[in-house]
Amino acid sequence: MTRLLRSDGRVRLSQIVRQPFAVPLLARGWQRAVPVLLAIGTFAVLGGLTVIWAARLTVPYPVYVSELGAHGAPTAAPFAVALLSIAAGGFSIALASGHIRSAAPVLGRWAPAVTLGFAGLCFVVASQITCSAYCPVPLVDPRSTVGDLVHTSTAVLGFGAACYAMLQVAFATALPRIARFSLLCCVAVASITIVGGLLALVHVATDVGAWLELTGTTVAIAWLAVYGMSLVRVPVLAAGDGQ
Repeated sequence: MTRLLRSDGRVRLSQIVRQPFAVPLLARGWQRAVPVLLAIGTFAVLGGLTVIWAARLTVPYPVYVSELGAHGAPTAAPFAVALLSIAAGGFSIALASGHIRSAAPVLGRWAPAVTLGFAGLCFVVASQITCSAYCPVPLVDPRSTVGDLVHTSTAVLGFGAACYAMLQVAFATALPRIARFSLLCCVAVASITIVGGLLALVHVATDVGAWLELTGTTVAIAWLAVYGMSLVRVPVLAAGDGQ
């Protein structure tokens, strides 16, 4: 028995020496915290999505999502709260998903958690620096301001980062079912938001573009919630060992 314990101790010590990050310290304690973070994150992002839809349904005409938070809009305050809630939920899910890695060499340079954290940061900035009335398109509309440029840029970067996180998760071996779902959502969000953005840029069928943007936003946030819930079944050590 003593020999077995000594042998097992030497094996674990040699594993730590060869791969110092393969055996996370305090992993058992962290595994207990992960479900709590995922529950908080999922609740926060779904709450933010609910507020966005509630705000949108109070407007009797089609508007782009960012217009809900424009200066002077009656929905500006709830919209800011919704973005901050989504950002906080994204940070929580990112913190709990650091053990997930993409198997694709290019996509695996950093964890999806880092990408989600960056997206959350973008949405925090977008919630505090809102666009002016009617959200004129930056650099194209002469009415646009520096605030419009900052808000639009951070919102686009946030959506882009969210799509990239979906693509990273689409090649994560620890989540085979969510991987397929992530790839589908990535293609859907990218396609929908690009078309909606182009319609706004050329001022053609903006009513359709507004609904497309809201649809893309809904799919992206719903993906984050599903991703968070799916991680509850993936133990920290099991995911780390599978990479």
